[in-house]
Amino acid sequence: MRNQGLGSWALRRARSTPHRTALVAGNDELTYARLAERSTRLAHALRSMGTGPGDRVAYLGPNAPSFVETMFAVHLLGAVFVPLNTRLTAAELSFQLDDCGASVLLYDVRHDEVVRQLRVAAAPVTVTIGGDPAAAGYETRLRAASAELIDEPVGHADPAMILYTSGTTGRPKGAVLTHGNVIWNCLNVLIEIDITGDEVTLVSAPLFHVAALNMTLLPTLLKGGRAVLMTGWDVESCFDLVERHRVTWMFGVPTMFADLARASRWSSADLSSIRSLLAGGASVPTSLIAAYQERGLRFLQGYGLTEAGPGALIVTADMSTVKVGAAGVPHFFSDVRLAGPGPDGGGTEGELLISSPTVMAGYWGRPDATAAAVTDDGWIRTGDVARVDDDGYYSIVGRLKEMYISGGENVYPAEVETALLLHPAVAECAVIGVPDERWGEVGRAFVRLNPDRPAAEQELLAFLDGRLARYKIPKTVRFVDELPRTGSGKIHRGLLR
Repeated sequence: MRNQGLGSWALRRARSTPHRTALVAGNDELTYARLAERSTRLAHALRSMGTGPGDRVAYLGPNAPSFVETMFAVHLLGAVFVPLNTRLTAAELSFQLDDCGASVLLYDVRHDEVVRQLRVAAAPVTVTIGGDPAAAGYETRLRAASAELIDEPVGHADPAMILYTSGTTGRPKGAVLTHGNVIWNCLNVLIEIDITGDEVTLVSAPLFHVAALNMTLLPTLLKGGRAVLMTGWDVESCFDLVERHRVTWMFGVPTMFADLARASRWSSADLSSIRSLLAGGASVPTSLIAAYQERGLRFLQGYGLTEAGPGALIVTADMSTVKVGAAGVPHFFSDVRLAGPGPDGGGTEGELLISSPTVMAGYWGRPDATAAAVTDDGWIRTGDVARVDDDGYYSIVGRLKEMYISGGENVYPAEVETALLLHPAVAECAVIGVPDERWGEVGRAFVRLNPDRPAAEQELLAFLDGRLARYKIPKTVRFVDELPRTGSGKIHRGLLR
């Protein structure tokens, strides 16, 4: 095949393991042969809408076979896949669609309302998924399309996907991952997690997140395993699916694993099929690791970021209690170093930098932001301060960036502050992350009001509802007469903490 990218995977799997189940969603199962056929038909349908190499195609919807089919169809054409966060508001989605210049938007009918509210300069062609079977939507287009082979030349250096990360200056940036980035990341996962051809993977996190997509789904399909898709997080459904399908591994953020361990069903659920569990997105409490190991489960911890594809560091199960709190050692095909005070630019503590064939090509349309994030010799600056011990294990000790993580979701204060400042009562504000037992961290806003315009806490929080995704909205507001500042006039967030 001339297509050496992700788009060829369903076809390659169909010729070697056509009758194996690729995807499970509810009571429906899709073989690799069927996945290849449907992806090819969708690619023809997209081509008839004018989609070609380099064009951006966006997807808005929960975990479903249509997500996977759309991704492979887009990649069959040499186009670029843009998965959108279903938790975002119309204003946030409109910005991302404008920013990437998507020519087509496929969306689940459950998001009809937010799609109607979109305001995009060059409106994309829309295709609905679900709803009225007689409408000219997703399934109708597939039935009418050809299943003839499409073999566009696609190389490892070609862009595969744009994944938006929350913006440190109030606007998100689109990280461009190439086909090669994703393939090398999958190889790292296959090595570190030891994925097998009979793997049954529970995809419990949303696929618009890079960890669910690149650390979970794609490595499973590459090996010819079975991916069981959850449309949304639910503890009882998770237990049911593990028992019913004999799930062998899953990824989740610590909040999800904590939900399971707190459930009344925890002690009685049949988890004997599970070989590995991988947690990422936030640090994992020692007590949570112990709870899983007491059940005889292999609990691994990982560290990464969207711009790195995302995997960078991992703590294997046998070291998870020995290296409590560590982020891990580098993945097999990745290297890290610390930009610290050492004579060669390194040291035992400093900003963590990553070099890997998984590191992004850059931010979409943002050469200045790319230059600021990636060194001339290709190391990505994480913004996280880390230290390394004598055994080569890295631990994250702080952040150069002011981002905090709430329930596995990155939240950047600047974006929240920008929205808060739109309220007529807010003179100035600062947002920080504060500890929370359930979510790890949640937002707290410090606000100085205009003297002639009073406002209450609930008024300000309600003002953000609809402007920001719910997880970005602070849980509390503290009113202050003034915000502490550094000698250079910047807000002193350390004193706020």
